[in-house]
Amino acid sequence: MASSRLKYLSLGVLVFQTTSLVLTMRYSRTLQAEGPRYLASSAVVVAEVLKILTCVLLVFKEHNYSMRALNSILRQEITQKPIETLKLAIPSGIYTLQNNLLYVALSNLDAATYQVTYQLKILTTALFSVSMLGRRLGVYQWLSLLILMAGVALVQWPSESPAAPEKDALSTGSQFVGVTAVLVACCSSGFAGVYFEKILKESKQSVWVRNIQLGLFGLVFGLFGMMAFDGEKVKESGMFQGYNTVTWTVVALQALGGLVIAAVIKYADNILKGFATSLSIILSTLISYFWLQDFDPTGVFFLGAILVIAATFLYSYEGRPAPNPSRA
Repeated sequence: MASSRLKYLSLGVLVFQTTSLVLTMRYSRTLQAEGPRYLASSAVVVAEVLKILTCVLLVFKEHNYSMRALNSILRQEITQKPIETLKLAIPSGIYTLQNNLLYVALSNLDAATYQVTYQLKILTTALFSVSMLGRRLGVYQWLSLLILMAGVALVQWPSESPAAPEKDALSTGSQFVGVTAVLVACCSSGFAGVYFEKILKESKQSVWVRNIQLGLFGLVFGLFGMMAFDGEKVKESGMFQGYNTVTWTVVALQALGGLVIAAVIKYADNILKGFATSLSIILSTLISYFWLQDFDPTGVFFLGAILVIAATFLYSYEGRPAPNPSRA
């Protein structure tokens, strides 16, 4: 009974985190407010800081709230093993790029289209798992990947619109930028996730310590990216320009969401994760249409979404390759 409750709780947490992050991020990027809009690069940096602090607290708790043990484990794993620590610079840099790309994607795509298209990370993760970890995919997995590609292609199928040519051209251009950002994010997610999984399997260290190492590199890469692309804006109005309650909600969800998933994922089997993905897509579609009002679904979109949901369940059928490992 307790195990069943934990499964349903895990399902609720997975659906809430996946859906709320996408919807609030989309809302924050389209919200018309006075003054400048917040910088996506700044939000990525603040999320990394929150993530590091949270992971430090979790390691502190793991070692019975002993400052001496915390100091010892961090020094031993981070400063005394420079080669092991440096290995995490690669996935960390890619994750930082991915986090910035998600802001670009949701600035140009509605939440429903983004949610469906981003499921291509299943394809990239599977391919990198085969090439880097030597995994073997079953017939159902390969079939599901073909269905997944067909579904995403249908979701991106251009629809007839009565809008003015100028607006239509602008919309097409924005969608191209958004889709490109999602596709690059899917590739980076697949590679970095499998690379991080490989590192976790080669060591016995706590996943929270590994996330601290990732976060430290992510903070450095994030600061570099912020100063390189938004340096003038930061100097002019500060890195917290445009921040409001919605912005802080997005930052918190991005920073803590992955850690929450890492904590509950052991209670969620592949079928449950499939349900979570499906419910998240459905909720994103409904809320985008009725609340955000930035999405006009078509029959082709629904067909593509159904194929993507079916592919998600079919991929989990034999349950061999796992999706992305828990990376905050």
